[in-house]
Amino acid sequence: MDNLKISLKAQPKTISSDSTNAWKECLKLIKQNVSNITYNTWFLPIKPYDLDKNTLRILVPNNFFIEWIEEHYNTLINRTIGQILGPEAKLVYIINEDEKEDPGLFDNPIVETKKISVKPVENTFETNISPRYTFDNFIKGESNQLARAAAIAISDNPGETSFNPLFIYGGVGLGKTHLIQAIGNNILNKFPSKKIIYLSADIFTTQFVEAIQSNNMGEFSSFYNDMDVLIIDDIQFLTGREKTQDLFFHIFNNLHQSRKQIILSSDRPPKDLKGMNDRLISRFQWGLTADVQAPDFETRIAILKNKGDSFGISLSNEILDYIAYNITSNIRELEGCLIKLLANSSLTGKEIDFDLARKTVKEISTRKETNISIDNITKIVCQTFKVDENKVREKNRKKEVVLARQTAMYLSKKLTKSSLKTIGLHFGGRDHSTVIHAYNNIEKLTSEDLSLNETVSGIRNKLELGI
Repeated sequence: MDNLKISLKAQPKTISSDSTNAWKECLKLIKQNVSNITYNTWFLPIKPYDLDKNTLRILVPNNFFIEWIEEHYNTLINRTIGQILGPEAKLVYIINEDEKEDPGLFDNPIVETKKISVKPVENTFETNISPRYTFDNFIKGESNQLARAAAIAISDNPGETSFNPLFIYGGVGLGKTHLIQAIGNNILNKFPSKKIIYLSADIFTTQFVEAIQSNNMGEFSSFYNDMDVLIIDDIQFLTGREKTQDLFFHIFNNLHQSRKQIILSSDRPPKDLKGMNDRLISRFQWGLTADVQAPDFETRIAILKNKGDSFGISLSNEILDYIAYNITSNIRELEGCLIKLLANSSLTGKEIDFDLARKTVKEISTRKETNISIDNITKIVCQTFKVDENKVREKNRKKEVVLARQTAMYLSKKLTKSSLKTIGLHFGGRDHSTVIHAYNNIEKLTSEDLSLNETVSGIRNKLELGI
């Protein structure tokens, strides 16, 4: 069901005992199915608001709670609500826009953002495509340029391009699933009458086994042969499954000959699919094979900004740079870091600042901690400003030398535990008041000069990353 954005006004009221009891029962079941950390982080902060017949409304801290729960625990929470309130149950998330007050007791603005119904689906055909995966929120970069361009071309003219099949491969968490489902969403918007289905190779295999057991192979094959667009995720999971491969080979042939679109994803290129039938590998290479690589620094920044915007927050360039420098492996880990940062802020009540970002990154980053010294700071600063290190220790009043000296003092105070006296001694025996003046001046200059701010942030990132 699509998101609902309805502005409401909470009337002064006492949280209903019915909703409290219903949510308590839900929490009991949820706690049995998740770890203590997960329960305490994502479910304990949720509070009941009211219960109207079979509709339970619950209060969440912010929008990213909803996204996280829906993405990771949607099945669990739907099943739980159904067990407690019956098959016609509905769950409504409510965001309290004034976190300082209790919306159950005061007249605070709230927003009803999502309604989930656990009523059994009556349709016999489900595309399985998530509406959240679109081209609009897929960040373009050099790492995915070819795959994205081919995906857009296919969605404009499915089955009629030379990109059939489209075979997208790459490591975990690089956006393959997002991209192939974005194709499906775009086709559904432009050609609503087309039959499209998305599923993983694992699910396809499970359905195949069930069809054999129920003596229903004819209907199973007919269903997939009738598709206009077939999207299979993680096709590598067909390796070693000879009977499933044989069936898929015939479905592939039928669809391709009928000019129907086939879209596949994998964690490796076709030639590296050991245990896959040679004739299938050959067909996977008929169309276009495109790889998706780890995003570069600029793309990682864009991803973080986009995700931050979706949560309604704006992060400083310093924080964005720091996260992007530290989290480099994949998009999933990058977004996970941002979500963890938001969770830490929400649950502790702390503002999102650089210190909280650094603490969060340190919890998940695989990079080694770097020991930062005043000497190392001076070296990197002087390299950046192209100033001789000896100059910053002398009584040199040239503008570029003063800027380098003050920047080095500023970062020494920021990044080391050295006293002001110790820092001053490293720069030609200057006193603590000179260090304070340097610190305040750089703070002022970086707030006024975007270019200098980026330069100082870049130096800080290099120092903390040990590069």
